[in-house]
Amino acid sequence: MSPETNALLNFLSQYSQEDLITHPQILAKRDEILKATGFLTFQYEPTKKLIANLKTVRKAVSSQWEDSGEDAVKAQCLITGQIAPVQRLHAAIKGVKDVQSAGGSIVSFNDRAYESYGKEQKQGLNAPVSTSAAFAYTTSLNYLLSPENPHKKLQLGDSTVVYWAESTNPTYENLFQAIIDPQWDIETSPEDEQTQNTRYDHETTSILQKIAGSIRDGLPIDFNALDENLDPSTKFHVLGLAPNAARISIRFYETAPFSKILSRLIQHHEDISMGQDRPWSVWRLLKETISPKASKQEASPLMAGAIMRSILTGLPYPMALYYAILNRVRADSDDPTKGVYKISAIKAGIIKACLLRKARQQNNTHLQEILTMSLNPQSTNQAYLLGRLFAVLEKAQEDAASPNKLNATIKDRYFTAASANPASTFPVLLRLSQHHISKSEWGRISEIRIGEIMELLDIDDTPFPKRLSLDEQGIFILGYYHQRNDFYKSKKQEPSAELESSDITQTELF
Repeated sequence: MSPETNALLNFLSQYSQEDLITHPQILAKRDEILKATGFLTFQYEPTKKLIANLKTVRKAVSSQWEDSGEDAVKAQCLITGQIAPVQRLHAAIKGVKDVQSAGGSIVSFNDRAYESYGKEQKQGLNAPVSTSAAFAYTTSLNYLLSPENPHKKLQLGDSTVVYWAESTNPTYENLFQAIIDPQWDIETSPEDEQTQNTRYDHETTSILQKIAGSIRDGLPIDFNALDENLDPSTKFHVLGLAPNAARISIRFYETAPFSKILSRLIQHHEDISMGQDRPWSVWRLLKETISPKASKQEASPLMAGAIMRSILTGLPYPMALYYAILNRVRADSDDPTKGVYKISAIKAGIIKACLLRKARQQNNTHLQEILTMSLNPQSTNQAYLLGRLFAVLEKAQEDAASPNKLNATIKDRYFTAASANPASTFPVLLRLSQHHISKSEWGRISEIRIGEIMELLDIDDTPFPKRLSLDEQGIFILGYYHQRNDFYKSKKQEPSAELESSDITQTELF
């Protein structure tokens, strides 16, 4: 028997349960203990070891949990694989959005249709989990979902997301939170401002700087050089929970070594980036799929889980995300007063990312050449050139108009038709452009731009297509965005001095 267990037994032999509850040191923190979990542990002063972490103590407690009497039903536990008494009713899980205040259950059977043969009205016996394992997962999950957890849970659509590493080092969770949910683009209330400006600890900030530097230089991440206290092989877990009446469903669950999780997060931000200074959060991506006119500003419940699975596994993004953005481009109109734009950087970024991962999966290197952050003037992709041509024609119209006199452009009337049926739309737009060019003092420049793109299109041999596929419509939008962005691209700025690590906050990650 170890010195720690001897000390604990000697201590307990001197105090009854009543004496322990009324002990002055316990009374001083009684409310805090009950508010948290209702449990406490002991620490052995000479070695500073927690008694609860000793293998002998853990084994003894586990044996006590599994000793449920002769009437207990025993079966193979789905979690541990051991034959042990089965927990019939599992503790409620609290903290999941839209689940009743009393909590919900992950394991629950209350209808004959869901019960196995011979397990009628047996609840947890339909999904056998041992008593000790049920206590462990419900206690751990309730802590992860509680305000006491320093690593806040994330809310993506209807999914409540918790994450943890198999390590006592909090840097793993800090890095995940900083990269997957950057705070710079979230609309905050005044009372949240202090939280948004909270500085990361020095270790996390230093690692974020190294990652940002590698991304800027186009270099692969050297995980072994990020920090000596980080082990790339440490298992990391991400769990998404969604409400389902009185139950809680598992929307997604991914686990992998931390180096893989981190590399996939970085790959996600690289794929979706359009050259902006800071990455977009998943919340921001979901917001783009919602109509600004919708009374209920909520994304599809299944969308958040599908996007997170793609990010964490490196698989292609859900096509539902791609189609949702195409629909928004077709339906939305520019309204700067409300911050709504038909084709914004983030919409173009989502389209680029969806097509890029699809092309990468199919090993389509030719298509990957145009799925970039900026204009590719050498590309001969027809859909891409048509998008560029539309942007040039729109610019010619804007140049011909008197300042502040143009209420709408050809984009408002013709963009959807041009991206879907070029053959019936572009001849009309080209005729209109001659009128605009003749009125503009910069008409010669527009004429040269149109000529350059028409030469690449080679209309004589490959006429305007009658229709574009959905993938080609996305490429058309990307070509339009690249060309428009190239018109107003500012001069290359001098690189700013590197910030000191102590000056970087949550709003200055990359």
